[in-house]
Amino acid sequence: MNPSGSFKDNGMSAAFTHAHMIGAKQAACASTGNTSASLALYCSVTKLMRAVIFIGSGKISYGKLSQALDYGALTIQIAGDFDDAMARVREVSAQLGIYLVNSVNPFRLEGQKTIMLRVLESLNWEVPDWIVVPGGNLGNSSAFGKAFKELKQLGLIDRVPRLAVINAAGADTLYQLYEKRGLRWNAGQPDQKVISEYYNWLDAKNRRASTIASAIEINRPVNLEKCLRALDFCDGVVRQVSDQEILDAKAQVGANGLGCEPASAASVAGAKLLVSEGVIGKDERVVCILTGHQLKDPTATVAYHTTDQEQFDKVLGSRGVRRASYANRAVAVPNDLDEIVRAIQLYS
Repeated sequence: MNPSGSFKDNGMSAAFTHAHMIGAKQAACASTGNTSASLALYCSVTKLMRAVIFIGSGKISYGKLSQALDYGALTIQIAGDFDDAMARVREVSAQLGIYLVNSVNPFRLEGQKTIMLRVLESLNWEVPDWIVVPGGNLGNSSAFGKAFKELKQLGLIDRVPRLAVINAAGADTLYQLYEKRGLRWNAGQPDQKVISEYYNWLDAKNRRASTIASAIEINRPVNLEKCLRALDFCDGVVRQVSDQEILDAKAQVGANGLGCEPASAASVAGAKLLVSEGVIGKDERVVCILTGHQLKDPTATVAYHTTDQEQFDKVLGSRGVRRASYANRAVAVPNDLDEIVRAIQLYS
């Protein structure tokens, strides 16, 4: 039911259950927001263990941070980004014996797998042509590939969809490695030299992930090799989209009564790009995964639709966003009945 408002709850259900089974008293994660909100919620509602979450400086939206704080999690904010927080939480968990619930945990991926089961169930078990998913730490894409591999082996489906993983341009490690440098699964032996050379280049250039899509603002995805396996099995492709394209797609999703956080809209922006390239046929059935709720990042939403240019520039301009192509701006009117009526008539 995604009680915390993101698909991370699917994986957390499985990981949290396993943590409880083995008697864990504390559970930890590094997070750009959604994982921490989910873990904090499960700990709070069950009272079974304490949540310890690691976040980077200024690298989490208030919508998500407010959940973790409100649910009582011990929040450790370090000087650095998600990749730094991920490195530290793995070290701390190992040293203190804390149960780690990031997607390096295999039970997390088993839970994420069920998203595809529900997709198929909603489609009456007719396999779509494409699954399009945002790519951050690559847990979802890895789990989806695993789901389809197992369903095919069990004979529950007769074919598998193609997989498209969409990076934000400001955090596009998978795109750079897969599409630009030719990194492949290679029967379980991906070229480690290609990976290490790219990571060394990131360090040399001090390149930090930077995107309005904070949930996928990750440069060193921990599930990289598992995702390569999924792409191999599902004949996948990888693309990158700009923050401008993400927010425009987000506004279109919202205008159709659904709503999602910026990172989720990367899948819709990516699908549009793949259609324009002719990779996705206009007659093909496509499922775009919206991983997080609209209210996870209300700041970006309000800034996109605002009439306040200063607010727009402060929140979005620094990310390279120059226009709000689908803005639904508030109409400012005097506190006068005739003026209000006139405005409604004018804009109706």
